[in-house]
Amino acid sequence: MKNNWMAITIAALFLGGCASSQPVDKSEQNVLSPLTGMEAADLDQRAVAVVISNHPAARPQTALEEADIVYEVLTEGNITRFLAIYQSEYPELAGPVRSARDYFVELASGYDALFLAHGYSPEAKEMLFSGEVDHLNGIQHEGDLFKRDSARQAPHNSYVYFDEVMETAEKNEYDVGSSPSKLSFLTKEEAKSVNGDPASNVVVRSSKNESFDAVYEYNGESYIRSIDGADMTVDNIFVVEADHRVVDAKGRLDINLTSGGDAFLIQKGVMNMVKWQNRNGRIIPYTEKSAALAPGRTWIHVVPASRGLNKAVDVENEGEGNGS
Repeated sequence: MKNNWMAITIAALFLGGCASSQPVDKSEQNVLSPLTGMEAADLDQRAVAVVISNHPAARPQTALEEADIVYEVLTEGNITRFLAIYQSEYPELAGPVRSARDYFVELASGYDALFLAHGYSPEAKEMLFSGEVDHLNGIQHEGDLFKRDSARQAPHNSYVYFDEVMETAEKNEYDVGSSPSKLSFLTKEEAKSVNGDPASNVVVRSSKNESFDAVYEYNGESYIRSIDGADMTVDNIFVVEADHRVVDAKGRLDINLTSGGDAFLIQKGVMNMVKWQNRNGRIIPYTEKSAALAPGRTWIHVVPASRGLNKAVDVENEGEGNGS
């Protein structure tokens, strides 16, 4: 199979029109976020990747709904954990922040993101302190950047305030003003005509533990995921299967995020079987014809290949969606 990715170029739309001979005021431009394809106030800011707990004691989480992209990936003990990537807008604070794994560092590096976590596995520590990514960690910044909420029990009570994080990043001479390269998105017209198998209600089971089932309901425009009463609007659900291997006595995992494989791309009320590939550190969909994300927020689930996509994803339907 040819591994060609047919990108769909998104052109920026300017309020004043291109025909004007007057200089364009940058503050009045409609710019498109590189990670959502939606209008954003400012593109000149770095992506920030935060490892966020999904333990029941951490719910509801803070600011997951504001992330452009969220990866949900297994850690040890059949517990999933999130990597939330913010760029089009920064939240005031985010959390609860948890410790890094090497595969979270890999995923963050694909967006040249500033990496935030509270703790690390031995493999992740080696990657972080080798200079592979710019990072700030709660081990070194407990109490100043990473602050504990006394209303919750550790380790699910560490939060970061973005203003303070970015100030410290600048002091560390990290580049905070460079936006990541753009993902490929469907145009508005293409998004309206997406075809596939109807998928109104979707459940993704990354873990054997039902507490970590991800339930999505389609409202005619986007999918809604609710975690203990906190609602997230999701425009793309991308479920990829990858080989998982236990590597130590604590049950830590090695996850193959480079080889590619089968995937489900769920958007606009329909589901399609596609492939995934790692393109410069990013997990993206592709087919021999075309595949692209709908403009909006994306959640990417990495499930064990040993489980298989059909067992990991359940679909129930109410109405037709855009399916045929």
